[in-house]
Amino acid sequence: MIEPLILTLKVAGLATLAALFSGVSIAYFLARFRFFGREWLDAALTLPLVLPPTVMGYYLVVLLGRNGILGRPLDEIFGLTLMFTWQGAVVASAIVSFPLVYKAARTAFSELDKNLENAARTLGLGEIAVFFRISLPLALPGIISGAMLAFARAMGEFGATLMIAGNQPGKTQTLSLAVYSAVQAGDDHKAAFLTAVASITSILVLVASARVFSSRHKKETRL
Repeated sequence: MIEPLILTLKVAGLATLAALFSGVSIAYFLARFRFFGREWLDAALTLPLVLPPTVMGYYLVVLLGRNGILGRPLDEIFGLTLMFTWQGAVVASAIVSFPLVYKAARTAFSELDKNLENAARTLGLGEIAVFFRISLPLALPGIISGAMLAFARAMGEFGATLMIAGNQPGKTQTLSLAVYSAVQAGDDHKAAFLTAVASITSILVLVASARVFSSRHKKETRL
């Protein structure tokens, strides 16, 4: 019963890292630059948060399936397929959890005092240095909070993961899929145990996220 938990932690961890890197980069760009269609792009990036997981799963199958838009070239050129693999579960979880990192990071960057960034530029810092030495450290608490929520969301991902990675015990069966299989098989003890593990882990992540947010709020109040 420990295999689904280990796989879930691996998938959720890698998915969170992918969502963190892409979410922070795009959030900073959209928070700092205005252009035509920015609101539409923001809506598209947030879409995985509101679409049914099975709909996202279908999009991923169309995109990454063996005959998909990206899936076919990946298979023909590199011999790489994401369907029915744990790597596919990482992609699905990363896309579904991405909006949580993106929205948190964009809010954090938007709330920064731009005078601090402008002062750094006046002192001769380039844009990259301003980002890493001023913007990112100040926005870090909000970003960490979003990353924690993304991790919890990735751990609980079901629909999109099921459609792209399948439900293969020991290979692609994550914790949520293992609970589903246990219920289907009538194994109440296993289902109860896995549910308890998932619930406790999620609660710990949410409490940690709340503490990070609270710490950030207290610092801002003091300032």
